[in-house]
Amino acid sequence: MPLFGAQLSVAGGLQNAIHEAVERKCETLQIFTKNANIWEADPLSEDAVRTFRCAATASTLQYLTAHDSYLINLASPDDALYTRSIAALAVEMERAEALGLSYLVMHPGAHVGSGEETGLTRVVSGLEEVHARCRGFEVRMLVETTAGQGSSLGWRFEHLATIFQRSNCSDRMGVCFDTCHVFAAGYALAEESDYTATFQQFDNLIGLSRLNLFHVNDSVKPLGSRVDRHAGIGLGEIGLDAFRRLVTDPRFQNHPMILETPKEDDSGRDMDGENLEVLRGLAGKR
Repeated sequence: MPLFGAQLSVAGGLQNAIHEAVERKCETLQIFTKNANIWEADPLSEDAVRTFRCAATASTLQYLTAHDSYLINLASPDDALYTRSIAALAVEMERAEALGLSYLVMHPGAHVGSGEETGLTRVVSGLEEVHARCRGFEVRMLVETTAGQGSSLGWRFEHLATIFQRSNCSDRMGVCFDTCHVFAAGYALAEESDYTATFQQFDNLIGLSRLNLFHVNDSVKPLGSRVDRHAGIGLGEIGLDAFRRLVTDPRFQNHPMILETPKEDDSGRDMDGENLEVLRGLAGKR
């Protein structure tokens, strides 16, 4: 069976995400180790690291994951922002390693008009620099598929294939497959034949062996819109059938699958709980 979890809050302490995941009967989780919308963060204290690691060890959670800051842009043509992004991503790796996490998810970045080729070259160089600064780390960096808004890279499987083919550090990296992003980027999933074709194309270009983690999100916007707007499972344009196929696909039965769906509906109802139950029902885990 897949391992289901959600992006959970660390308000009041990183360990609180562990406690919430256990209460929700999750098998995995994703956190931000710092505010994702600011550059700086206080260093992790020894007490914070110890408390988090103890809580994680006491749980049965697997593949604990962090997502990096939204400000980081390894494809930026601006040298100052590029240099700052490399430094910030290295810090994100250091924090994830200190906490004993399995994965750190990152977006490739946006080329901001410099062109895809130039942007991808910057991404590859940036990733190699980050990994050079983080030699011997066990945490694996996962490059996330994107919806392709603006000049964002990663919305074509070819972009990720290029990153892995050109990077000397590719053996320390993998892929986070976001269902909403992939669908919005133009890869169909709703019909069985489309689902099969999309994963075959992924396998041909990148390799399913590199796919380590899923973000499971429906899409508010239609196929090929290149607009990143997540919906609850079965409440968007992808539909329930695609998620049923995904969570019962024998190739992905031990993969972590993280919700990044809306936390509440308009009435304030808890939607993480409902979406987790939908996934469990589709997988026959209730």
